[in-house]
Amino acid sequence: MRAVLLNAANTPLVLVDDHPEPDADGGLVLDVTACGVCHSDIHVADGDFGKEPPIILGHEVTGVHPDLGPVMLYAPWGCRSCAECAEGNEMICGDSTEAGLFTDGGYAERMRVPDLRYLAALDGLDPYDAAPLACGGLTAYRAVLQGLDRMRAKGDSARALVIGAGGLGQYAIRYLRLLTDAHVTALDLSEAKQTTAIEIGAHAAAGVLEDGEKFDLVIDFIGAASTLQIAGNAIAKLGVVSVVGLAGGTIPFGFGAVPLEASFVASVWGSRAQMDELLDLARREPDLVAPVEIMALADADKAHQRLRSGDIRGRVVLDIAGHRI
Repeated sequence: MRAVLLNAANTPLVLVDDHPEPDADGGLVLDVTACGVCHSDIHVADGDFGKEPPIILGHEVTGVHPDLGPVMLYAPWGCRSCAECAEGNEMICGDSTEAGLFTDGGYAERMRVPDLRYLAALDGLDPYDAAPLACGGLTAYRAVLQGLDRMRAKGDSARALVIGAGGLGQYAIRYLRLLTDAHVTALDLSEAKQTTAIEIGAHAAAGVLEDGEKFDLVIDFIGAASTLQIAGNAIAKLGVVSVVGLAGGTIPFGFGAVPLEASFVASVWGSRAQMDELLDLARREPDLVAPVEIMALADADKAHQRLRSGDIRGRVVLDIAGHRI
């Protein structure tokens, strides 16, 4: 089968035409339709985390199941025997195995899935436009949910700040506008992304915050020391800071270091149940499924290069099945 391999960290991705077929090994083999390109793929390619190569990347996967039809993959697979898994939080299981990060993923015509429960029927959603919901959309959805009660309690006086108006940040802006009455501000150094943020519903967008601005929810999709410092300075008392970005920053925490009774949470992916919620929401609100840029599987390395350079305004999806390219 055709597949794109990462053979070693910090090397170009390689397309092969004769990669061995996956073995179901007690699970199932999914025919892949499309796979989104995510910053987590870049982190694995750079050797920051994930399985030692060689590996097939890709975790924003849609495909076709013989009984369910078009489906979306839930990529975090837990041990299913720990407390976290029992609560439905497989994405924080200590023994989880994420497709495309720790085992072969969707940059290939077929991939192994351990259980049918990790497939969600698309039920009319476009498999290309919907593919980034599997990680980017789901991760942003969970991050918004971290502060949703606070947002709704404050009604139209609530204020939310989204740091990083790239693909995930754009999802968060849409969710905040749909699910709350909050005033939403996007913070990004890119003027193009500021413009996009306004186009999709943000009330304000800037590269720098005004002194003294306070927010009830801050979602940091960068996670650098500098952006976490902005979040810590901008969060209001009783507010919530939801950190998603993997840039590795830290800030001091304790009495006097952060506003009183502010909550700080490292938000991870989303649960299997939340994927179903998100897909239901996307079917009711089609505008949540933004058009994507589609590239050929053979251009996977080019897609990575563009993502690194910031030359992408939304999300890129690889056409694995060849239906669009």
